[in-house]
Amino acid sequence: MTPSRHALILAGAGHAHLVAMRRWIDDGFRPPAGTLLLSPTSRAWYSGMMPGLIAGRFSEDECAIDLAPLCKACGVDLMIGEIAQLDADNRTMTLADGRGLQYDYLSLNVGSVPPQPELKDACVQVVPAKPFAGFTAHWHAWRDQSEPMQLAVLGGGAAAFELALALQKSLPRAQLSLICGGELLSGYAPDLARRAQHFLNRRGIELRANTRIDRVADGWLMSKEQRVQTADALVIATGASPQPWQIDSGLACDAAGFIRVAGTLRSESHPEVLASGDCASQPGTPHSGVYAVRQGAVLSESIPALLAGTPLVAYQPQPRSLVLLATADGGALLSYDRWSAGGRLFGMWKDHLDLSFMRRHRLD
Repeated sequence: MTPSRHALILAGAGHAHLVAMRRWIDDGFRPPAGTLLLSPTSRAWYSGMMPGLIAGRFSEDECAIDLAPLCKACGVDLMIGEIAQLDADNRTMTLADGRGLQYDYLSLNVGSVPPQPELKDACVQVVPAKPFAGFTAHWHAWRDQSEPMQLAVLGGGAAAFELALALQKSLPRAQLSLICGGELLSGYAPDLARRAQHFLNRRGIELRANTRIDRVADGWLMSKEQRVQTADALVIATGASPQPWQIDSGLACDAAGFIRVAGTLRSESHPEVLASGDCASQPGTPHSGVYAVRQGAVLSESIPALLAGTPLVAYQPQPRSLVLLATADGGALLSYDRWSAGGRLFGMWKDHLDLSFMRRHRLD
């Protein structure tokens, strides 16, 4: 099959690409004819609202953006597919279904996948928190079960904490535990972890800190050779690891396999490629949606500049960011720099920010 050729491919419908496309619509910029947005599904899930969905506070429609109307308004063709292989030297990619694509310019905003422990058997369902469509399918099945289940969430960051509370809210008969490889919410304001642990205790969620699960065997979650606990299902919310094709793409990557970019979000090895969000590696830029949204504003100017051969805009990551963690009851915990707080007012603020983002990028 002959690969189709495109002047520009936007691979992934992450926060950065959504923001850039919305700005193009506002600014009247039209990308080259035949520009593609490549996405695994026809909808983009908004990660900030997923715990609210699991907790029963939002519907699935409220948490997802239909991509077709956004693409139509922007003059971009929507293609459903996933990258299986990228050959950056030859500017080609192969999709999981075998289709081939060629590009002149490429912008990658393909997200990340959670690192998983080694599997030895199928006694325990191992369910990554991403992609969200796959995770919600398992969640629906769990809700329909008649028997109580033993459910563990693996991870010590914001996503794992929010998911643990949300799952407890929607599956009240489940025995739930949160297992962290280190300390809970390390790297945030010190008081935030204390507040978070208080919520876990109050909701009956067992916290196992400093416990690294490295494999699943015979129905047990294992730390080296030690049995930690049994589980019917293990939710993987352990942070970010790169898409498996990145390390062999020919693009310059860091030791973990994330694509190294300069301050302009341009690949350090291939100047026709930009990368943003979780798939990219830039000093001072954590893998967080807050930073990806800011990168989207830069992409909205950098991609037209790349096409025109003019200097690109530099992205300067903010030195600190506001963190709002949903507590599944309409409230939220707030962290900023070394300060933390919690309550329903912060939950209302988080809802306002999330719903405002969705309203801006949903073109129904």
